[in-house]
Amino acid sequence: ADVPGLELAVGGVSVDQRHLADYDRVCGFRLTDRLPATYLHVLGFPLSLRLMTSPGFPIPLTGVVHVANRITVRRPVEVGERVDFHTYAENLRPHERGRQLDVVLVGSIGGEEVWRGVSTYLGKERASGGGPRRDRADRPEPPAFSAQWRVMPRVGTDYARVSGDHNPIHTSKLGARLFGFPRPIAHGMWSKARCLAALEPRLPEAYTVDVAFKLPVPLPSTVAFSASPNGADWDFALHSARDGRPHLTGSVR
Repeated sequence: ADVPGLELAVGGVSVDQRHLADYDRVCGFRLTDRLPATYLHVLGFPLSLRLMTSPGFPIPLTGVVHVANRITVRRPVEVGERVDFHTYAENLRPHERGRQLDVVLVGSIGGEEVWRGVSTYLGKERASGGGPRRDRADRPEPPAFSAQWRVMPRVGTDYARVSGDHNPIHTSKLGARLFGFPRPIAHGMWSKARCLAALEPRLPEAYTVDVAFKLPVPLPSTVAFSASPNGADWDFALHSARDGRPHLTGSVR
């Protein structure tokens, strides 16, 4: 009925430079000593996973859907720094297809918070308690794209390897079909990382990048990336290059 009153922590997490370089290549980042914002999500993912598999967690891990993610970078984190993580869940609420909640992961160095990630997960249920229905109006036309990317099937297995997220909907045709997908789909956090990599030269020292995951990116497929400046901020999106269906919308503030 509610989120467990449980908080997990781990101290002194270090970075393997070879693993960081592998992650950078898979997601399209430049090879530098500065950690991409999404890489800290990967560093802390085992802790979040332990929380989500703990007794009493209100949403079963099997079939859970990652619907949104917000990352706040307080300051850049460099290779060689050790990060302390703690994680907890909050804000369990109804959704038109079940229930959703937020898993918060916080990264600190020397007692100072340097990074915060909030992942919103949906647990589908046959009969939910209500929650507002989404607007079913016609989709707007997708914005003009600035780049197109061919997303090959190996993106699913490559990202699983560097992230530790081995959900079979991303890596196996059979696993994807068992959950209602005709073929494997890209990890949402890979899509977010790939968009952030495209904006990398324009990112400030501190910022918040917020995304909503829309329709899955089937593997293989071609996607269209669009980005538009809004003063010092950015709005961006990922759509299907074939029919314009939205995969992701996001902003950098």
